[in-house]
This record gives sequence, C-alpha cells and structure tokens, in this order.
Amino acid sequence: MRVLFASPEIYPLAKTGGLADVSAGLPKSLAKLDVDMHLLLPGYPSAIEAAENKSIEVEFGDFMGAGPLRLVSARTPDARLPIWLADCPPLFRRPGSPYQDRDRQDWPDNARRFAVFNHVAARLSRGHFLGDWRADIVHANDWPTGLVPAILAETPGQRPATVFTIHNLAYQGLFPPALYPQLGLPDEAFNPDGLEFHGKISFLKAGIRYSDRLTTVSPTYAREILTADYGCGLEGLLQRRARDLVGILNGADYEIWDPSRDVHLPNNFSLEDIAGKRACKTALQEEFGFEANLEVPLIIFISRITDQKMADVVAAALPEVIGDGALCVLLGDGERHLEEQFEAAALRYPGRIAFRVGYEEPLAHRIVAGGDILLHPARYEPCGLTQLYAMRYGTLPVVRSTGGLRDTVVDATDDTLSRGTATGFMFEGVTGDDMVRCVERALGLYRQPLDWRKVQRQAMAQHFGWEEPARRYLALYRSLVPQADAASKPDPEAAEVARAAG
Repeated sequence: MRVLFASPEIYPLAKTGGLADVSAGLPKSLAKLDVDMHLLLPGYPSAIEAAENKSIEVEFGDFMGAGPLRLVSARTPDARLPIWLADCPPLFRRPGSPYQDRDRQDWPDNARRFAVFNHVAARLSRGHFLGDWRADIVHANDWPTGLVPAILAETPGQRPATVFTIHNLAYQGLFPPALYPQLGLPDEAFNPDGLEFHGKISFLKAGIRYSDRLTTVSPTYAREILTADYGCGLEGLLQRRARDLVGILNGADYEIWDPSRDVHLPNNFSLEDIAGKRACKTALQEEFGFEANLEVPLIIFISRITDQKMADVVAAALPEVIGDGALCVLLGDGERHLEEQFEAAALRYPGRIAFRVGYEEPLAHRIVAGGDILLHPARYEPCGLTQLYAMRYGTLPVVRSTGGLRDTVVDATDDTLSRGTATGFMFEGVTGDDMVRCVERALGLYRQPLDWRKVQRQAMAQHFGWEEPARRYLALYRSLVPQADAASKPDPEAAEVARAAG
C-alpha cells in the first residue's frame, strides 16, 4: 500500500509544535507495518539542509506562476524514510518559521504558498510527476494541506483515496475571497457547500468537506468538536461527517523521548534506576540560576504561550504557584503580550521563576527531565504530547480535563491512589483558582515521598507509543483500499505528463 503523507512540518526537518513530532513518529511506525510511506514537505531552508541523499526528480521552469519548482527526492536524517521536498524558492526559501516571518507575522502569501504545495501533493499522488509512482492513499494533515482532498475531488479521472487529520480545529487557514483565483480550483467550489466559510476561504473546511475519511488526534477531542463549544463554527459540517470521523490518540516516539538513552541529558535514568533524575534536577536548577536544592519542588511549563494553553491564567497565577516555596521554569513563545507577562514575573521573582522565550529541542528535554511537576493546562487540547513525554521522565503532569489530556492522565484521587493507577493531577474549571488548587494537591503529594514515588513509577510505566495508533491508521487505510485499488490502475494521461516534465 503506497501512502503519500503530506505535512507542513516533519521533525527534525521543520518543527513549530507537536504536528512535526506526529508527522515523524506515525509514518515511521506505519513503515514498520510494511506500508510504503513517502513523505512530502515544503522545501524550507532547514529541510533542504537537514535532508540526506538528495537528488532532483523533476524540475519546472515555472509552476502555477509561482516560479521555478524542483521536486527533490531525499531521506529523513533519523528514520531514513523517503521524502520529497517541494522546493520552490520564491515561496519556501525564507527566514522565519513555516508560517511566519522573523517578526512572527504571518506571511501575506500563505494562501498561495500552501495552495502550490497542495497541487504538488495532488499531482504527485496521481502519478503526474513520476510515471512509476502514484499513491493509493493521500494522508493530509491540518489546514496547510486541506486543499489536497478538494483538488483531487474536483479533478476528473482516477484518484487516490484521501484521509485528512485535524490536529487543531482552531487553526483554519482563513483567507480573503479575493485570493481564490490563486488556488487553482474551479470557481463553483467556492460556495457554502465547498470552501467558503462565512465569506472567506477555509483550507481546513476544504479538508473536512472533501476528504474520504477524517481523523483527529484523541477520542475525546473527536467527540468535543461535534459540539458548539469546541467546533469553532464547523460543528454542523462535522456532525454531517461524523460517520467518517474517528479519534485516534497520538503516540510518543520513545526512540527520541526516553530518559534511559536521551543524549540531551546530563545523566540518564529509567523506571528501574531513577537516581539520574536527581542529577538532572540539580543541573537544571543551576542552568537557570537557581540555588541547587533537591528538596524544593520544581514546576515546569513548556508550551505555546497562547490563550488555548491558558497562558493568561498561568501568568496571573504564578505568584500563587510559587507561593509555597516552589520554583518555576517556563519555556515557549506565542502571543507577545503574554510573553511580556511571563518576562515580568521572572524579573519580579528572580531565583524563583525563570523564563526562556522560544523553543529549543535539547533544552526541552533537559527541562522535562529535571522537573518534578509539569504545569500543562489548556482550554482545549486535541491531544498534547508534552504530558506523555513528562510521564515517561517521571515528571507528573497537572492538566485540565479536556481532549487528549483527559484521555492520557489519571487524576490522583483517593481511589486511584489506593488502586495504584494515578499518573498525574487533573482539574475541571478554567480559572486560576481551579488550577492553583490542583497544583496545591500535587505539591501536597510531593511532600509525601513514598506516595509520590508510587505515582511517579506508575506514570513512567505508561506506554503511549506509536504502535497501536499505527495499527489503527493501517486499518483505516485498508478500509479505503477498494478506492485505492481503482486509483492504482495505469493512467495514460499521468504517464504523458510525467514524460513531458522531463
């Protein structure tokens, strides 16, 4: 079974968040199940530099009026998976992130950039670039790939089956209708039953509307997005497509996130021998200018600094969070006014609160390993990966009961403590008081070392690897095989286009 896995981020070639980790871990696990996985990523500078065994497959002098395009064949540097890079320098060879410039402003031509990428995916999947390869399944991910199912559905002839994964419904890829002529889609597709969403173009709606199957990244979130509270205005369409929607919990890549062999840590440790975690805590305290003291609880926060992640609530509650003697290390970036609140807290409480703007992979590993408690709230959370990493590293999460957080963390109540099933702490509300009371519960257990160690061991023993999610995705792919079989038949038009491309 040949699968084209299209994503705007794939670790370690390009990463702004968890989507990159998912786009690396899931294909790697599917490949182990004998699925012919081929990845597709825009040719960002970081991707061009990091990819290995690069060679040019196809070149166009001008592609859709966007400038020269090369399809670069390569291998990912870690898993050695085959990957194609859509190298269009005018669109993707830029400083900054995949979506924003260095000043964290959205690229004004994002609609055009990702429309071109989507057309590359659609044509590649149908054999129009490489006459000897075409996809049975196209698996598209989040709004930057939302047009792929629409392009395939609106193009005459045989096509591969499509799966579209919603990683975060709130990011919808909305653009002014004046940009629609740049998308390369028929005029009639811009209507309320197509790509139009309240007068704008919605890439995400396109993926939901036109894909054969829909997935999202946890069972609870799949149920939540069918409601007005979490549906972001798309709940009606999602309800109509509910029979085609399934929630499959994301996994953690334990080849990368494993404290027993993590190359980023000053000391390794494991469930069987946790002594190295104490050394990681001491090293982290010293790195951030704190007094080294193993008895003082160390709370960590690693997240995008946005309203979704309740960063506003965290910022306001920081004095209470550290009020009982705890230390706090914060890492992330996002909305500038919230970053400023974190910076102000660090200046007000030197030696108690430390904040680093941005995201650095090695530093994130050191913080997760050195912390005692992960503060990881969210107003909504499709899945979340940081809490999975933290549990494996013996850092107990404090989370809100929503989405994937609810699916992965077992609250430390009297009942779960007595049964030995607790793995963290959970609260229901969205206020600072709700969160602080939960933190206080966590700190109370921390001061009971024997009970804390039991919960810590239970958390570290949890397994959220990619094996089971990959099996579920494979079953989903196989349910589409009849359509995929039809798409696999030779296409004379595709072969002719491939020859013309050179």
